[in-house]
Amino acid sequence: MTETDHRVRLWSPVCEAVAALLAPYAEVVLHDVRDDRVLAVWNPMSSRGPGSPSLLGELDRLDPAPGGVYGPYEKVLADGRRLSSVSAVLRDPGGEPSALLCVNLDRTPLEQAAALLAAFAAPSAPRPEALFEQDWTERVQQIVGAYVREQGRPVERLTRDDRLAVLAELDVAGIFAVRRATGVVAGVLQISRSTLYALLAELRRSRP
Repeated sequence: MTETDHRVRLWSPVCEAVAALLAPYAEVVLHDVRDDRVLAVWNPMSSRGPGSPSLLGELDRLDPAPGGVYGPYEKVLADGRRLSSVSAVLRDPGGEPSALLCVNLDRTPLEQAAALLAAFAAPSAPRPEALFEQDWTERVQQIVGAYVREQGRPVERLTRDDRLAVLAELDVAGIFAVRRATGVVAGVLQISRSTLYALLAELRRSRP
């Protein structure tokens, strides 16, 4: 990379910073829009180097973009890797296009991570109920967890009415017929036992 061009000297710290932050997955290229050649490349992903043809289109044909920044848009390398790319038009003090800065991010690690997470989140085999039919604590977690997911609020933000609704479901499921269940339920709902007893009393008074 030559640093004789004033544009390389001017923009080199920015390009080096972006390349260092996203290394080794980002290629940063500075193009000369006047001579249609590459001025400098940081972390090259192809055989391009300073002086290589840029093969850019006419900038005048680009639709205006806020701040002269285009993308992210998709590109594909010859080896099949997909890139997310952005391009920014850099202007001289007179407002004329002087250089084009392109950042090409290799999406391979992101796609691999997404595939891994999707595999973990994929539907699993049916739960063997015979293993859990005697585990009433599992049933408590299931009922409370389902209610929390449905309401979209964490346990600590459940209202009094929410807790009464959950306790009603637990009561119907026969949880409170189990010895020591109140302590477990109070812990799951993050309330004291005295609060739990008061809520249970209120719930049962409200029933016919």
